[in-house]
Amino acid sequence: AIDLSTMAYYNPQQQGAVSHQQQYSADQQQQQQSLVVGAPGAFDVPVLGPTVNLYDLTRYTFGYKEPHMEKDTSVKERLKRMKRMYEHEGMRRTVDGILLVQQHGHPHVLLLQIGNTFFKLPGGKLKPGESEIEGLKRKLTRKLSPAVPVEDSPHWEVGELMAQWWRPNFETLMYPYIPAHITKPKECKKIFLIHLPEHCVFAVPRNLKLLAVPLFELYDNAERYGPVIASLAQFLARCNFVYMQ
Repeated sequence: AIDLSTMAYYNPQQQGAVSHQQQYSADQQQQQQSLVVGAPGAFDVPVLGPTVNLYDLTRYTFGYKEPHMEKDTSVKERLKRMKRMYEHEGMRRTVDGILLVQQHGHPHVLLLQIGNTFFKLPGGKLKPGESEIEGLKRKLTRKLSPAVPVEDSPHWEVGELMAQWWRPNFETLMYPYIPAHITKPKECKKIFLIHLPEHCVFAVPRNLKLLAVPLFELYDNAERYGPVIASLAQFLARCNFVYMQ
């Protein structure tokens, strides 16, 4: 995983943003030429799903903003709060976003890290009556956009629904389906693909860390990242990645 705080920085005291660009050798640049389905050098396979343009990590600028403290100090407290809210609002609705970049010709997923061992996709809980798209944009802005808008602040393009997970009970386990004996699931989590622009500025709360994790590292690695994040490789397998210069 790549700690993005070492890649670039954003200074909210200035009018713009400053980024550190890495230099690549000629052979590395050649590897990062755009490949599309059916083009020379690409596998001749049928189009399975959405096309995703992957821009190099160095095109983006990363920095910090004021801390965004978690409401719960432990998973146990979070489940207790979820149970209290379920009594008033019903099933909890959450949305997450998959943000993809490339580094050395490999797709990387942007993950938020809390502490030393907990990872999650950017997103969160929807308000009662809030639409999934608008709610996800609101959550992404809160987690990843500069506190003071700048010229290259992200304009979120929410794409395809890639996965849907269900929490049958007030427990940590979630499933990509509703078990047959469950009639009232406690949470539904929808995961959407986010189409990133060619460049933009990210700002992360100081108590969090933003990582770029290779997709191959997530595969079958539920022990470290949890079953939801570890399954992203399978859900993204139907996408057509275009590696942009």
